[in-house]
Amino acid sequence: MQPRGLERSIKSTGGRARLKPPLSRRAGFTLVEMLVVLAIIGSIVGLVGPRVLNYLSESRVKTAQIQMENIASALDLFYLDAGRYPTTEEGLTALVQRPAAISSWSGPYLKGNAVPQDPWGHPYLYRAPGRNGPYDVASMGPEGREGSAGALSRSVQAK
Repeated sequence: MQPRGLERSIKSTGGRARLKPPLSRRAGFTLVEMLVVLAIIGSIVGLVGPRVLNYLSESRVKTAQIQMENIASALDLFYLDAGRYPTTEEGLTALVQRPAAISSWSGPYLKGNAVPQDPWGHPYLYRAPGRNGPYDVASMGPEGREGSAGALSRSVQAK
């Protein structure tokens, strides 16, 4: 007599007898096993998540610094062609569209024929003359306010 729940079956592969597992013990995960896995995943996310977010904010700051360097290079090219930097009123738009008062403009000086926005979606600020030199280029940072804690600026020293 066979134990309850076990059935003998003979497969056509080699003629060996295989026992089927009891029908009452089905494969699957228990609730405790699922909770343990979720707890492990949650702790990993809790430890790794803040570091990933920190890297994201650092990369935005570096992107803004690189874009400001590119804008500064474009302003220097404008200066070489026009003999002056764009006025505050002309703004950074003078790097992609010829100002009316300039005859020796060889632009656009920025790729894409548009002034980029900072990584937080705000326009860059431009002042000429600047506080410490011929111009200042600044980003308002993540808060979108001038002078906020995350704001960045690039001043050019007088030549």
